[in-house]
Amino acid sequence: MLASLALVAGCAVWFGKHSFAAEAAVVIPAPTTDPATNDTSATAVIAGGCFWGVQGVFQHVKGVTSAVSGYAGGDESTAHYETVGSGRTGHAESVRISYDPRQISYARLLQIYFSVAHDPTQLNRQGPDTGTQYRSTIFAQNVEQARIAQAYIAQLTQAKTFGNRPIVTTIELQKRFYPAEAYHQDYLTLHPDQPYIAYNDLPKVENLKKLFADRYSPRPVLVKNGA
Repeated sequence: MLASLALVAGCAVWFGKHSFAAEAAVVIPAPTTDPATNDTSATAVIAGGCFWGVQGVFQHVKGVTSAVSGYAGGDESTAHYETVGSGRTGHAESVRISYDPRQISYARLLQIYFSVAHDPTQLNRQGPDTGTQYRSTIFAQNVEQARIAQAYIAQLTQAKTFGNRPIVTTIELQKRFYPAEAYHQDYLTLHPDQPYIAYNDLPKVENLKKLFADRYSPRPVLVKNGA
């Protein structure tokens, strides 16, 4: 029942038209600010539209040990799907990514985020989904992550990577992440034939495979498997 409810609200809005399919991926330069670290594990939290697709992309990235859909930007009391869908909670549908910095850096995760996971030039929307809950936001976990993100946005802006379209991605510090309901986890993998997934999200995974072949893992790390 809960899974079926997800098909009629929020990021499951479906118009039945191919024109709402995911935008083409953009080939972007690698980040020039990409400091080395001795850490063996780290966490990133990002938002870029419906969390189904963003989670699905990063579950296929080598070095990622976990990708969990959830909410960030608002209070714990409003971190619920139906409430977040109002667009008045301050939350954004987000994904918490746990990763091994020895295999992939934070900056390289951002390269995938800006290139294939979403369109950073869309303000408070992604494809068919509109509202602040679908905003493009990097929830930096510390000042260093904020610095790296700011530097990369500046680099892409200077290079006019997206032409005359400005990057609208914001950076928010000290915002807690709250995991989403169980029926949202691994949604792309569990429902590949669902029309929204087929037209909006599976192309993102294919773009990851094409543009970042060396970082693509055919076997996703799934929440249900304890990843």
